[in-house]
Amino acid sequence: MRAGLRPIGNHVSRRTDDGDGSRTRAAGTGARALGTAGLAVTAAGLLANGLAYLAPVLAARQLGSADLSALATTLGLIAIASVPGFGLQLAVAVHHAKHGHTDTHRATLLTAALCGSALIVATPLLIATLRLPAEALLLSAVTTAAIVVSCRTLGELQGGQRFVRLAIAMGLLAAGRYGGVLVGLLLGAGLTGSLLLGAVTAALTPIGLAALTRTADPATTSAAPPLEAGRIVTGCAAMLAMLVVSYVDLFLARQLLSADDSGAYAVGTVLTKGALWAPQVATVLALPRLAREDRFSRTVALAVTVGCGALLILGSTLAGDVAFRLAGGPHYTHLGTFAPLFAAVGALYAVVFVLLNGAVATGVRWPAAPLWIGSVLLAAITLSTTPRTIAGLLWPTLGAAMVTTLAMAVRTWASTPARSGRSVPAPRTAPDRG
Repeated sequence: MRAGLRPIGNHVSRRTDDGDGSRTRAAGTGARALGTAGLAVTAAGLLANGLAYLAPVLAARQLGSADLSALATTLGLIAIASVPGFGLQLAVAVHHAKHGHTDTHRATLLTAALCGSALIVATPLLIATLRLPAEALLLSAVTTAAIVVSCRTLGELQGGQRFVRLAIAMGLLAAGRYGGVLVGLLLGAGLTGSLLLGAVTAALTPIGLAALTRTADPATTSAAPPLEAGRIVTGCAAMLAMLVVSYVDLFLARQLLSADDSGAYAVGTVLTKGALWAPQVATVLALPRLAREDRFSRTVALAVTVGCGALLILGSTLAGDVAFRLAGGPHYTHLGTFAPLFAAVGALYAVVFVLLNGAVATGVRWPAAPLWIGSVLLAAITLSTTPRTIAGLLWPTLGAAMVTTLAMAVRTWASTPARSGRSVPAPRTAPDRG
């Protein structure tokens, strides 16, 4: 009698194979867990972006013009100096996905020390050029070092596919990074007092995050290779390149356009950033599998990113004036025709972000090279030939985004082996549900 059939009286009944049923149930459970993880990571990202947006808004109501400018500049310096931390997160996540949990404390402390020390060493120059108080810069160094240390935990949770815990960690980091500053502003502590509270909450954040990894990760795998410094440098370079490519047109607008047009262009870049970071959750969830050369996960992440970008471009086309009204107010609604172009730039760079993470995860050499080349070419072209108008800058920016995306796609195709892209076995392959 064939497997899967059993007699019942004079009839033959087909039963469900237990193995297939188990796989179906497992697939359903995995899909639900992945959906829960996606929602949690998205919510954490919204929280982080919301707190980052709230800080300057609240400061505008609590501080004078000079202190407001100083706080905004200091927060910007912290954001720039913390970029290596997110490169560390990327490197740790990839290493964890490939080899399991290993000791990365030394690499983390060294990276944090270098980032914090860079701000301290640059303090005299920053005081002279940006007219910032020395205490603000010293406190920003403490905050920066704490953020970098915290990013290690995020990398371990992401690499281990502990996505719900990762979302909690992202929320804690956002609260530690901005919470003290917000409380200080609400209490009327002024510039220095707010930054001091921000440094304290940031310094306490790694302690809270440590509890997540103590229960989430197994013991250190002695056979696993250590995390190489070169991997951290590669991750840092990739994150820095992504930051530069997403801001270079804004810097060029400041240099080339009139004050009014530069402000209007800055409003348009809000749409660019929204289209760039809206589908980021797809890359966060896919990265551990990208590290194991799972081409199906890369395809899914790209499909989600492209679909999200297409919807945002379509929405900007149909309601460009509304998009500009939401981004900058009623004074900018006349620029609605540019909305789909700004959204398209962000949508293209969102695809680049997926491909860049995949290139770092699979060990491609010089993964960020196309981004650096695209940024340099855009700057050279616009500084030499572009008319000094919004459209004159926006069209070359869109062209640079298209060329960069095409270059990343071609290199990804060329560096992908011809064999089937099944994921390599790893210590943990299923996302958690909490």
